[in-house]
Amino acid sequence: MRTIRWTAWILVVLVAGLTVAVLVSPNIRDNLLGKPGTGSGVAAIGGAFTMVDHTGKPVSDRDFVGKPSVYFFGFTHCPDVCPTSLYDISTLMEDLGPEADKLNVSFVTVDPERDTAQVMSDYISPFDSRIVGLTGTPEQVSDMTKAFRVFSRKVNLEDGGYTMDHTATIYLMDAEGTFAGTIAYGEDTETALGKLRNLIARS
Repeated sequence: MRTIRWTAWILVVLVAGLTVAVLVSPNIRDNLLGKPGTGSGVAAIGGAFTMVDHTGKPVSDRDFVGKPSVYFFGFTHCPDVCPTSLYDISTLMEDLGPEADKLNVSFVTVDPERDTAQVMSDYISPFDSRIVGLTGTPEQVSDMTKAFRVFSRKVNLEDGGYTMDHTATIYLMDAEGTFAGTIAYGEDTETALGKLRNLIARS
């Protein structure tokens, strides 16, 4: 019993000593916790990608640098969220007027198995003509969705087909390709419009 008590006291003393050392010594504190102020303060969303646009042309993240960008991830067999979001984006671009020309706007598939460049081209044709469809190989699409922290999952249906569960958020990136915010699915139009105007003004 005495041995257990002494061991407990030794552990208490060691923990207390380490706590004091962390609080008092900047070197120890920084090594354990990291130096304050060294984080970017920006979410790690976005990054390098290589895809194919709806005309069949290879593109990369570098092609979108220089103008702020809007990315929406979905798929052409989507029953409601995707067409609704693309309609909303088109309406926002119309409301922006000539300012919308200062944006890159992309609809990115999460279903490369079905969404070829031609399928993407046909699907986006009813919406604003400035929207670019992006597709690619399963590996390319997977890499891009991971870079943007987009959730997507294939869900088999009873009829033998499948659908896709996916993130319905619209991603906003500045002219340098750095994450700048989001627009939520169904977000108030004036709020979303304000975010796009701020994005353009900051870039």
